[in-house]
Amino acid sequence: MSDPTRRSAALLIAAGVAAATPAASRPRGSAADLFDGADLTGLAKLIRTRKISAREALDAAISACERTNPELNFIAQPLYDRARRQLEANPRPTGPFAGAPFLVKDLNTHIAGERTGQGSRLYADYRASATSEIVRRYEAAGLTIFGKTTSPEFGLTGTTESKATGLTRNPWNRARSSGGSSGGAAAAVAARVVPAAHATDGGGSIRIPASCCGLFGLKPSRGRTPMGPPRTEGWGGLSAHHAVTVSVRDSAALLDAVAGPEPGGRYAAPTPTRSYVEEVSRPPGKLRVALWATPPTGTPIAAECRAAVDSAARLLQNLGHVVEDAAPPLDFPAIGRASFVMIASSVAADVEDRAAELGVRADLDSVERVTLAFHDQGLTFKATDWA
Repeated sequence: MSDPTRRSAALLIAAGVAAATPAASRPRGSAADLFDGADLTGLAKLIRTRKISAREALDAAISACERTNPELNFIAQPLYDRARRQLEANPRPTGPFAGAPFLVKDLNTHIAGERTGQGSRLYADYRASATSEIVRRYEAAGLTIFGKTTSPEFGLTGTTESKATGLTRNPWNRARSSGGSSGGAAAAVAARVVPAAHATDGGGSIRIPASCCGLFGLKPSRGRTPMGPPRTEGWGGLSAHHAVTVSVRDSAALLDAVAGPEPGGRYAAPTPTRSYVEEVSRPPGKLRVALWATPPTGTPIAAECRAAVDSAARLLQNLGHVVEDAAPPLDFPAIGRASFVMIASSVAADVEDRAAELGVRADLDSVERVTLAFHDQGLTFKATDWA
């Protein structure tokens, strides 16, 4: 990362984001030694300049995966042979990511002919008939997808554990959660199997695991990245696709690679005036930052969490920005009720459709307890409740 990029990314680094994990503190089993600690952008440059080959990078990532996954459990579907065939057919990929290995989340992210498990026993034998638009864009950008990462069933919880795939652990402390629902993606990146991985977020599913695993996670605006096919909306527009990364510039570069309208999309975010990579290399000017340290739910804050927030605020002030305490008035119970109507109704529709297809009932023999609770409540809502 260039010096200007480091400086202008300081707002995000203030929240605990590092451009790359130091070798001394890197979790064991990492592929980053071959990558020389590079982020995804840097790794692509190593491949493009022939310092390493795309196949060497893939083999290193697979090897790291095989060493660390038995303990961490972040892989839902290995796609090693598919990735190898892809590089055999095209040993020198082009595009901004030029053959860098990559993982996609096993939740509403499809590769034709491959399993999409959704973290659910209901989808144990499901194989996608079409490839998701975001996967097509990743591969067009040169990424080599070699696996799909774990998620809780339908992405409903803030920890990544399910009866379908088991418990995903945090690389920094195996006794702790990697967060959820993109906990598999975050565990793989924090273990430096890959420097970035695809993730999705409806109610914190990128941001929670990024926080748990010390990564950068951004939830983009609705319509910024493609959702389909087959669906072009998740949870009434609450859900979005993006990534967890070790650097700010990788998050920007991945957005550049995939952002934009998709065929059949229900909406699209406004077109940016410049690329996101260019945006993070420009000085942000003097910003007015709201410091919101009081949860609207009244949840107590751990002392170390408050200390981290205060440290970030001081860093922002030292960078010349204006930081002001703020507590916007929100009717949080009303927000919660509205969100629950959308999520529970969506879960009920998905479960009912799949159960009918399989000829089974939605019960504890087919879905998790939390899913069944969402399903049962979702069936009680009316279309007018959603509206």
